[in-house]
Amino acid sequence: MAAPRCASRPCRRRRHPPAHRARGEGAGLDYLFFGDWLATGPDLEFRDPYLLARIDPVSAVLFLAGVTSRIGLIATVNTTYADPYTTARSLASLDVLTQGRAGVNLVTGAEPRAAGNHGRDAHADNEARYGRAEEFVEALRRLWDSWAEDAWVADADRGVLIDPEGLRSADLRGEHLRVSGPLNVARPPQGRIPIVHAGTSPRSRALAATAADLALIAAPTIAEAIATRRTLRDIAVEAGRSPDALKVIAPVLPVVADTDTAAHRIVERLLALVPLAEGHQSARTAFPQNRTVDALADALEVPADDPLRTAAFDRPVTRAEEARLGERGAALIERVARIAGLRITEGAIAGAGIVGAGSAGEALTWRHLVAAHAVPAAFVVGDAGTIADHFERWRDDEAADGFNVLSAFQPSQFEAFTRTAAPELRRRGLLRDEGDAAEKPPATLRDRLRVSSYVDA
Repeated sequence: MAAPRCASRPCRRRRHPPAHRARGEGAGLDYLFFGDWLATGPDLEFRDPYLLARIDPVSAVLFLAGVTSRIGLIATVNTTYADPYTTARSLASLDVLTQGRAGVNLVTGAEPRAAGNHGRDAHADNEARYGRAEEFVEALRRLWDSWAEDAWVADADRGVLIDPEGLRSADLRGEHLRVSGPLNVARPPQGRIPIVHAGTSPRSRALAATAADLALIAAPTIAEAIATRRTLRDIAVEAGRSPDALKVIAPVLPVVADTDTAAHRIVERLLALVPLAEGHQSARTAFPQNRTVDALADALEVPADDPLRTAAFDRPVTRAEEARLGERGAALIERVARIAGLRITEGAIAGAGIVGAGSAGEALTWRHLVAAHAVPAAFVVGDAGTIADHFERWRDDEAADGFNVLSAFQPSQFEAFTRTAAPELRRRGLLRDEGDAAEKPPATLRDRLRVSSYVDA
């Protein structure tokens, strides 16, 4: 499974989707996933640069429908601002055109600027957004059920094309939405198109557990993922669903290379690229306030008069300074060592910027710590075996039923994953082997995900 993310110049991104579809299908991924964001601003350059300029996800999957044959295509739709009839129609059309490969990720939105972009004075509160989302799901399902399986008679001898009893209205009259129907697109091959939802609030988890086929979770540890998966499955059972009808999907952000050391060097380079408060950066619009050693010291509750607060970014961190950073500082140092192979060297001298012999390129500096704290990406770093170990451990411990594979940067990390990690994942039975898939009838996205349909027809 893959969710491409890109922070390169938008005009250059057009080359990536065709390459992704070829590599994604060849690697055995189940779907390509396209997120969305309904506003932009200069702050996103520093916070989430891949959100600065986006291709509309429905447009993206419709394009990819013409250049793919097997892989699922999941587009994100914001239920707070989208129209349910238009959404049902475009996704049903995608499902028909791809012979059942469509999916939809429904979100309620966390960006307040989106309200003004859609003619509203303010972003709706949580209760209103989820009330509308629940009605949105019901509207989609009723519209996709407009045509019964046997509604098309096509009897030329009798001059009968359809059975009008098989064409049903939606007739939804809710607090937030009103939809009449029926839908003027043929019944989707999957019946009801697979629904994805993510969130952490009680309303969000309830929506995922009761209405979604895939629930995306964000759990920083395997223990938290296990607990979240159990909670979602329990909610599903309470709602009368089989717990196995809901697949819990965890995000993975691999940085993969031919060796662990090479992968660590990639992360070290990524940390070095994080803009910190030096030179012209501090004066830039929307520059974050957490990009200084002093701000890091505040976050770690270091005393205000501690001299480490004035440390230069490229000075190595000393053992004495490590001892004054507390438990949270120790956890940060351990994380940087794990993802970038950077450690405090015995020969580091405070104030001199000197690193002990033989440790060049491996000394932990304040730049690394500030960057890792400001951008706390949950990298899984290493060669193919290390990456596969992570997937295998989470599967075996029932922390997740599947994974959304993110890319640290495009296109090379997506290429590296499909080239090196995917074969090892297939060898361990963690990724499907397409084999002679080209000679088999194309599977629907529901088939690939092994989730049952909600078809009532």
